[in-house]
Amino acid sequence: MTTTSKAGFKLPTVTAGAKQRASRIYAALEKAYPDATCALDYTTPHELLIATILSAQSTDVGVNKATPALFQAFPAPADYAAVSPEDIQPLISTIGLYRNKSKSVHAAMTRVVEHYDGEIPDTMDDLLSLRGVARKTANVVLGNAFGINDGVVVDTHVMRLSTRFGLTTQTTPEKIERDLMALLPRPKWTQVSHLLIAHGRAVCKARHPLCAGDPICRRYCQCDWCDADSS
Repeated sequence: MTTTSKAGFKLPTVTAGAKQRASRIYAALEKAYPDATCALDYTTPHELLIATILSAQSTDVGVNKATPALFQAFPAPADYAAVSPEDIQPLISTIGLYRNKSKSVHAAMTRVVEHYDGEIPDTMDDLLSLRGVARKTANVVLGNAFGINDGVVVDTHVMRLSTRFGLTTQTTPEKIERDLMALLPRPKWTQVSHLLIAHGRAVCKARHPLCAGDPICRRYCQCDWCDADSS
């Protein structure tokens, strides 16, 4: 059985017990990481959009090192549209796939200027019309720049922890996102990603996890090394 979310597509039906368990995990993470927030540095919606495009297959740390000079050289979307991708490349050359990303940034900002009067759109459909923007990137911008909870950002940390915590049995970002949306109320959709990412970076790492002595992992993780009680 499925239900329709306010996001406009079908969500899986989950039990009240599963929702309660997800809420307990959320509360435990929120207590452990009260300052969890987006790790990308930005001051405007267009800066966040660009930083998120650049972060694909790259680290947030690496992106944050490159973007100050980039944002200074091109303060507004129109400044990117007025140059070529090759003019953008030197400023992001330390980031992986920088040639393709320069094309995405240029094309996205050009469309923003030509179709949205230089303002970053605040709807999922409009954001998805921009080059380099998939649902994950759109969710980052909507949730953090505009305070709009239209979905859950699912990166590698969220995928890993959602599985380890038993919040999903799915293996694709799209299906994991829908499970998390079904388990948690809409106002928590943006923040749950920040919380899971914070715990993934600090404790529940992909390699050499530090979960054995962590109270959250010991209570909720489904992995053998945590010896969780799954409550």
